[in-house]
Amino acid sequence: MDREAAETPLIAGSPRTGRPAAPFLPMSRAEMDALGWDACDIVLVTGDAYVDHPSFGMAIIGRLLEAQGFRVGIIAQPDWRSAEAFKVLGRPWVFFGVTGGNMDSMVNRYTADRRIRSDDAYTPGGEGGKRPDRCTLVYSQRCREAFRDVPIVLGGIEASLRRIAHFDYWSEKIRRSVLADAKADLLLYGNAERAVVEVANRIAAGEAPRDLTDVRGVALFRRVPEHVTELPADDLDSADEGAARKPGDVVIRLPSYEQVEQDSEAYARASRVLHRESNPGNARPLVQRHGDRDLWLNPPPIPLATEEMDAVYDLPYARAPHPSYGDARIPAWDMIRFSVTIMRGCFGGCTFCSITEHEGRIIQNRSEASILQEIEKIRDKTPGFTGVISDIGGPTANMYRMACKDPKIEKACRLPSCVFPDICPNLNTSHDDLIRLYRKVREVKGVKKALVASGVRYDLAVESPEYVQELVTHHVGGLLKIAPEHTEDGPLGKMMKPGIGTYDRFKEMFDAAAQKAGKKYHLIPYFIAAHPGTTDEDMMNLAIWLKKNGFRADQVQTFLPSPMATATAMYHSGVNPLKGVRRGVSEKVETVKGLRQRRLHKAFLRYHDPENWPVLREALRAMGRADLIGPRPDQLIPAHQPGVAGRPKRHPGAKFTTKGVPIRR
Repeated sequence: MDREAAETPLIAGSPRTGRPAAPFLPMSRAEMDALGWDACDIVLVTGDAYVDHPSFGMAIIGRLLEAQGFRVGIIAQPDWRSAEAFKVLGRPWVFFGVTGGNMDSMVNRYTADRRIRSDDAYTPGGEGGKRPDRCTLVYSQRCREAFRDVPIVLGGIEASLRRIAHFDYWSEKIRRSVLADAKADLLLYGNAERAVVEVANRIAAGEAPRDLTDVRGVALFRRVPEHVTELPADDLDSADEGAARKPGDVVIRLPSYEQVEQDSEAYARASRVLHRESNPGNARPLVQRHGDRDLWLNPPPIPLATEEMDAVYDLPYARAPHPSYGDARIPAWDMIRFSVTIMRGCFGGCTFCSITEHEGRIIQNRSEASILQEIEKIRDKTPGFTGVISDIGGPTANMYRMACKDPKIEKACRLPSCVFPDICPNLNTSHDDLIRLYRKVREVKGVKKALVASGVRYDLAVESPEYVQELVTHHVGGLLKIAPEHTEDGPLGKMMKPGIGTYDRFKEMFDAAAQKAGKKYHLIPYFIAAHPGTTDEDMMNLAIWLKKNGFRADQVQTFLPSPMATATAMYHSGVNPLKGVRRGVSEKVETVKGLRQRRLHKAFLRYHDPENWPVLREALRAMGRADLIGPRPDQLIPAHQPGVAGRPKRHPGAKFTTKGVPIRR
């Protein structure tokens, strides 16, 4: 199918009504009465506060459905302990739409150490505890209790990343598809604008959700039709992995929930096949057995064309939190209120990241006119604007308008990344369109500065010295954060990230550009501890590199195995799904699973913190690297704690295991 062709028009006034847009989508009966509504057609339930802005998924979906003529209400962060809060807007005539919000609720509520976070950026006042664990599941069950006969449609990143049987880090077990546990009717994965419009119109026209078997980006339970050929990927003794190409209608059978629950290698096989079938140009349906039912996943959505992206972002958003929150701060809103999204998707394919899995690897771009119009709206309508656009970018700031040079090659490609192990020769890496956009943004009256705060993909940036100069001269605010993630080839290969030499090249170009512009700017690199494929020696070498280069990280990231990520499959299975997964020949991956060992890796990132020195001393001795303990500049940590003479203070922390050797006290 042509990626520029829409299956269902995204923005088209419904023949049922010509009603104007609501100032805010209603959250109460009083607001419905003010709009003259006796009922809602669709009620959207979300784990986030309702901010009517295109950076919040429920606002996009709500305004999009409103543009189709539906009466849409919002239930934001309801009290999930009973069904009463889910009845506040009455019975919706078409369906309940349920999402956990802009983040997976477990990632939102817990740290990588499984500690409950004290705050929630998507809640008024930043207050934690306003959403349940796995809230997509819980909300769906309450919707069913409130109105048993109303269809329930799941969406958002939590549903998207839990659409098949998946490893759940917080319970350390394999969980069924959230569609099964939530007892919902449909699940829409990825950026679901086109799918939700089609689903809404067809259900409103009288079709049953179970019959919507031809909508891209939909998961549902159904039988495999007799005329469809099954390609088995569930036999780990076979080298085929379901990759055979056959004429006619086919579906690839993933290892079942029961298989992946019992066999971690089968889990890695399912992950590999899922990611290989992610290109909308050639992906085929997938099916996975759950008990006595088959979970069916249609191919991913066709990416939105520029005109469709513009239409989505040009909807009549209030661009503010719902008035019911009063003056309460919503930290996530504060962070993005002066920012502009220019694109979606990422073709980097980093194995620990959810962007590609949710938004796809084909970049979806807005036009210059749409972007500039939004900046003018921020200038004219957003209180507190001082002339600074806080971020002009997207998931990866400098992939704007980058694409495969040949659409035929793009449709046929099954590789997980366009830039690993090297930049594909078929990829257009020109930054010319982005440079032109930056210059036009700076010309907008009232804009003093437009910063780039999203992650710059530096392996692409080094291909364009002109872009680096433009970025540094005009769009850096003193510090630029980028993410090399590690220095060592072992973990970098499992992350699908470029070698540290590419970072060094970018830093040289960045420093030269800053000097030429007469600026004193600095790079702040981000790193990950305890990623699959990382050894203790890797973390030690990273710590040595950090000290040599004068970095003292205050906030560091420990690998968090998010649902469905390729790196999570490595973490759970101990094998590498980037390569063939077959019984007896799968490539093994060293993983760091114990909480104590994960904290040791994190301690290496914070080598400068005296609290970590006792643990690091014992680890370095066990590794045979006591030469790194001492006062010299080339040594990593001192021999003694601050203010303690003689023997180091006894550290009350846990015992660690380094290279399989227990460290005893």
